[in-house]
Amino acid sequence: MALAAIVGRPNVGKSTLFNKLTGRRTSIVDDAPGVTRDRVYGRAEWLGREFSLVDTGGIETSTKDEILSEMRAQAQLAIDTADVIIFVADVRSGVTAGDKDVASLLLKSGKPLILCVNKCDNLGDAPSELYEFYNLGLGDPFPVSSVHGHGTGDLLDEVIKHLPDAEDDAQDDPDIAHVAIIGKPNAGKSSLVNKIAGEKRVIVSAQAGTTRDAIDMPIEYDGEKFVLIDTAGLRKKSKVRTGENVEKYSVLRVYMAVDRADVCVIMIDATEGFTEQDAKVAGYAHEKGKASVIAINKWDLIDKNDKTMKEFTAKLEVDFSFMKYAPFVFISALTGQRFDKLFELIKWTSEQNARRISTGMLNDMLSIATARVQPPSDKGKRLKLYYITQASVKPPTFVVFCNKLDLFHFSYQRYIENQIRETFGLGGTPIVIIPRERGE
Repeated sequence: MALAAIVGRPNVGKSTLFNKLTGRRTSIVDDAPGVTRDRVYGRAEWLGREFSLVDTGGIETSTKDEILSEMRAQAQLAIDTADVIIFVADVRSGVTAGDKDVASLLLKSGKPLILCVNKCDNLGDAPSELYEFYNLGLGDPFPVSSVHGHGTGDLLDEVIKHLPDAEDDAQDDPDIAHVAIIGKPNAGKSSLVNKIAGEKRVIVSAQAGTTRDAIDMPIEYDGEKFVLIDTAGLRKKSKVRTGENVEKYSVLRVYMAVDRADVCVIMIDATEGFTEQDAKVAGYAHEKGKASVIAINKWDLIDKNDKTMKEFTAKLEVDFSFMKYAPFVFISALTGQRFDKLFELIKWTSEQNARRISTGMLNDMLSIATARVQPPSDKGKRLKLYYITQASVKPPTFVVFCNKLDLFHFSYQRYIENQIRETFGLGGTPIVIIPRERGE
């Protein structure tokens, strides 16, 4: 799919424009400069033409700060892969030295450039300050209000003029699994994404909280296509300061990433073990019925033997007793250790989460299960299970019709769930059982 990149110096409204053009609040927007750090991808459509859009961190051409330098490198990668570049400037601040430096950088790329002058919020004639931007030598500036949407139509008209022919676009596969990489800060989520991609797609730093947006990245591994979603680490509430809006937005992005994922890879830091944040993020994935794989990262740093792995696994099984269905894999995001096994489990759990079982097979299983263990009774009244059918997938959801709901105790529901797993597998995914009284 054709790609347009939005670039510019910090705090000119790039993320606001990105959200307006994609129609979704994907990028975090805040008055503080430097909020967007990694590349954030979205999809836009104009005049029946669909294309990808990438938001980048603000470009600071001369800085020694580690994060700002990485942001510049991320923006450069976006420039290198884009078909057309939207250079965003701020009409209120006029042409700055930073704008001139960025313009010079973009001209060297040889890519089609579109100059977007943002924050022209008033309707009517373009502000006189707009004409100053001709000094950048990038052609006619397009006055735009990313907040209100003024001028975005003309901007998009110009963008699609420079995109490659539509027939050259790769067709999207609706069956591609979306995989959210979730966990606490510094568990190695971004390192995993970069190692898989074979390039530095997201910023990696020892500083906790480096990743803030949920970043979609299409990849192909061993012939299989996936979309990886790298997310910010969930910190303890006590670590999130009251006024730290960006951090709060990042936490919401993690939950949103889980909501739209098919599989969640829950990253555990082997050097720290299971923590409160791990329980929180795993619990949310479980509640949302997501297929899950528990990846114990930094396993290369552990002095281990067979006994160590058994003890570690036994403790994890206790910690994750609420999601016993989730498989474990011990990996190293730094070295790529057991990546084949990780992706094998991702593919398998995704298939299990979307699996359908015929009603006939389910009722055969139910007959055997109730004959093996009699349903409970109370005051001479025994529970009768008449019928079971699968209502939906992702997660597999089963409706069981019975004579009295109050007799269908949780323990017997758990027994039926275990019988479903024993008969049909359904590993790596939660199962939902909905009891109904006959006639409902």
